[in-house]
Amino acid sequence: MQNSIEIQPATLTLNNQVTMPQIGLGVLKAQANGEVEAAVLSALQSGYRKIDTAAAYRNESGVGRAILQSQIPREEIFLTTKVWNTDQGYDKTLSAFEQSLERLQTDYVDLYLVHWPVAGKYKDTYRALEKIYREGRAKAIGVSNFQIHHLEDLLAHSQIVPAVNQIELHPHLQQDELIAFAQQNRIQIEAWRPIMMGQVLSIPELVQIGEKHGKSAVQITLRWLLQRKVSIIPKSVHPQRIADNFDVFDFELSREEMKSISALNENRRLGPDPDNFNF
Repeated sequence: MQNSIEIQPATLTLNNQVTMPQIGLGVLKAQANGEVEAAVLSALQSGYRKIDTAAAYRNESGVGRAILQSQIPREEIFLTTKVWNTDQGYDKTLSAFEQSLERLQTDYVDLYLVHWPVAGKYKDTYRALEKIYREGRAKAIGVSNFQIHHLEDLLAHSQIVPAVNQIELHPHLQQDELIAFAQQNRIQIEAWRPIMMGQVLSIPELVQIGEKHGKSAVQITLRWLLQRKVSIIPKSVHPQRIADNFDVFDFELSREEMKSISALNENRRLGPDPDNFNF
């Protein structure tokens, strides 16, 4: 085993010096009827300390209940939520944030994001996030699904550089130009749908690399993103998969293996195009 391998879960330092766990649990589509609560508790028991939700997921209340039930001090958990498209605009965002806090049963979040770049609204929405940040009710603020041109526009009309841009990112959609732009502007990239809803399990190259390390193609994919200094939020509601997704700190991919995964890019989205969405 090489000395450079990170045995402990990694953290990233954002552009405002806030520390964020590199891996977290995503809870998209997890139901607030006990399902999301069980998933969050399972993740926290497995060692996760970052939970990513959103108003649009309709499970903030369940996430809040699980965090309280875990009895883990609130300050030890990095909690992210997002303002939905129909709540964008300055005043509506401030109101939506209050509602999210109420559902989450907390007086602050660690990261608050603009969920999608709604044309004509995202700059006013982000201005509301800046107010929330200055008040200390969000430890960091950022965006999600922003392309380079959205970021350029936002940077020209805002005072606080987003700490995070959460984007669809996986072996078939690698977004190298967007990542490079973010790095140049000290914006941390966070990957949603990193394991392609399990489709990575049928990519032969990932399976073969996994066989060398005694790991699954999912774990290989997550390790590839970790070594690229990308933050990840794989989603699952199954306790074993949640634990397996966190079991990625006891091995390291070689330079050749990293290159072979980089060669898999197809610029293929599984989710909506940020330049063409209508929700």
